[in-house]
Amino acid sequence: MNDNHIATVGELIAALSDYDPATPVRIATESAEYMDHTIGHVVRTPGDPDSDCVLPNDAPVVRIGTGSSYCCLPDRAADALGWS
Repeated sequence: MNDNHIATVGELIAALSDYDPATPVRIATESAEYMDHTIGHVVRTPGDPDSDCVLPNDAPVVRIGTGSSYCCLPDRAADALGWS
Protein backbone atom coordinates (compact mmCIF):
# COMPACT_ATOMS: atom_id res chain seq x y z
CA MET A 1 0.00 0.00 0.00
CA ASN A 2 1.30 3.43 -0.89
CA ASP A 3 0.71 5.78 2.05
CA ASN A 4 2.35 8.86 0.52
CA HIS A 5 -0.07 11.77 0.56
CA ILE A 6 0.86 15.08 -1.01
CA ALA A 7 -0.95 17.95 0.68
CA THR A 8 0.87 21.08 -0.50
CA VAL A 9 2.25 22.60 -3.69
CA GLY A 10 5.74 22.33 -2.16
CA GLU A 11 5.31 18.60 -1.53
CA LEU A 12 4.11 18.11 -5.12
CA ILE A 13 7.09 20.02 -6.51
CA ALA A 14 9.46 17.99 -4.32
CA ALA A 15 7.83 14.72 -5.44
CA LEU A 16 8.30 15.67 -9.10
CA SER A 17 11.82 17.11 -8.76
CA ASP A 18 13.58 13.75 -9.34
CA TYR A 19 12.06 13.37 -12.81
CA ASP A 20 13.15 14.81 -16.15
CA PRO A 21 10.92 17.85 -16.83
CA ALA A 22 10.20 16.48 -20.32
CA THR A 23 8.64 13.28 -18.91
CA PRO A 24 4.91 12.97 -19.70
CA VAL A 25 2.64 13.28 -16.67
CA ARG A 26 -0.78 11.74 -16.06
CA ILE A 27 -3.27 11.59 -13.22
CA ALA A 28 -4.17 7.99 -12.41
CA THR A 29 -7.64 7.36 -11.01
CA GLU A 30 -8.95 4.42 -9.07
CA SER A 31 -12.62 4.13 -9.92
CA ALA A 32 -14.64 1.36 -11.54
CA GLU A 33 -11.72 0.96 -13.94
CA TYR A 34 -8.14 2.15 -13.40
CA MET A 35 -7.57 5.01 -15.85
CA ASP A 36 -4.90 7.51 -16.85
CA HIS A 37 -5.89 11.12 -17.57
CA THR A 38 -3.99 14.07 -18.87
CA ILE A 39 -3.80 17.02 -16.50
CA GLY A 40 -6.37 19.72 -17.16
CA HIS A 41 -6.53 23.13 -15.60
CA VAL A 42 -4.58 24.09 -12.49
CA VAL A 43 -6.40 26.77 -10.52
CA ARG A 44 -6.30 28.45 -7.12
CA THR A 45 -9.67 28.93 -5.49
CA PRO A 46 -10.64 30.71 -2.29
CA GLY A 47 -11.59 28.71 0.76
CA ASP A 48 -15.20 27.72 1.24
CA PRO A 49 -16.15 28.16 4.91
CA ASP A 50 -19.77 27.18 4.18
CA SER A 51 -18.84 23.73 2.84
CA ASP A 52 -19.49 20.57 4.81
CA CYS A 53 -16.32 19.07 3.32
CA VAL A 54 -14.04 17.29 5.79
CA LEU A 55 -10.98 19.06 4.36
CA PRO A 56 -9.97 22.41 5.81
CA ASN A 57 -11.71 25.07 3.77
CA ASP A 58 -10.46 28.26 5.40
CA ALA A 59 -7.41 28.81 3.17
CA PRO A 60 -7.16 29.07 -0.63
CA VAL A 61 -6.52 25.75 -2.36
CA VAL A 62 -4.71 24.88 -5.61
CA ARG A 63 -6.79 22.36 -7.53
CA ILE A 64 -5.56 20.12 -10.36
CA GLY A 65 -8.28 19.04 -12.76
CA THR A 66 -8.19 16.00 -14.96
CA GLY A 67 -8.04 16.45 -18.69
CA SER A 68 -9.05 13.84 -21.21
CA SER A 69 -8.96 10.14 -20.52
CA TYR A 70 -5.69 8.95 -21.92
CA CYS A 71 -5.94 5.16 -21.61
CA CYS A 72 -6.45 2.29 -19.23
CA LEU A 73 -3.84 2.31 -16.50
CA PRO A 74 -1.24 -0.44 -17.02
CA ASP A 75 -1.13 -3.18 -14.36
CA ARG A 76 2.44 -2.16 -13.43
CA ALA A 77 1.27 1.35 -12.63
CA ALA A 78 -1.66 0.09 -10.52
CA ASP A 79 0.80 -2.16 -8.66
CA ALA A 80 3.20 0.73 -8.07
CA LEU A 81 0.32 2.83 -6.70
CA GLY A 82 -0.66 -0.01 -4.36
CA TRP A 83 -4.09 -0.53 -5.93
CA SER A 84 -3.78 -4.15 -7.00
